[in-house]
Amino acid sequence: MSQPESRRVGRQGRIALLAAAVVALAVIAAVGANLRGDRTRDRGEPPAPVSASPAGSGPERTGGDALTTGPLLPTSNPVSVSIPALNVTSTVTGLGLNPDGSMQVPDNADTVGWFTHAPTPGALGPAVLAGHVNWKGHDGAFAALDTMKAGDAVNITRGDGIIATFTVTKVGHYPKDQFPSDAVYGAIDHAGLRLITCGGEFDTGRHSYRDNIVVYATLAHS
Repeated sequence: MSQPESRRVGRQGRIALLAAAVVALAVIAAVGANLRGDRTRDRGEPPAPVSASPAGSGPERTGGDALTTGPLLPTSNPVSVSIPALNVTSTVTGLGLNPDGSMQVPDNADTVGWFTHAPTPGALGPAVLAGHVNWKGHDGAFAALDTMKAGDAVNITRGDGIIATFTVTKVGHYPKDQFPSDAVYGAIDHAGLRLITCGGEFDTGRHSYRDNIVVYATLAHS
């Protein structure tokens, strides 16, 4: 990985980042309750945040521009994700919003979802991918996400043909009522990636997992 290189983001990039943040602030609170809804263990529980991030989070701004570090890529939707450490290769689909304001979730065990109101992988900000632990009795694409370690690679093939390689920086394990929304969705000064799934014990009374697993990664190269 090369040394980070400072650069300034143009007006269009700032507008896109701010627009994504506004949308996230408007919907994440509504998403949280629905994503922890009553579901059986066999169907699998959608991985999800539980609260909104504060509007004031993000990198220090100078002269109206966000100072950024590291490589950046133009916007392009993800097509597939490969995680060598987990021996996982999955198709990526977009996750929008349901009519009730809740976030859509992958409809099978193997597909990984990209939250379309977050940046695309490689663009400035945190791209967010979510996958199931299990689904209808089958292990999900992110079943072993909690075993990842700092230094592991995540390769995302984008619609423009570029393969963006991210390096894991840390793995977090959080009770759902302590989900770190700011760290996951808040503005950052580089191209980041968040992989989210459920974890911990399964609460049979509430028909949901008690925790969330979040893998944090940074764009290394493309």
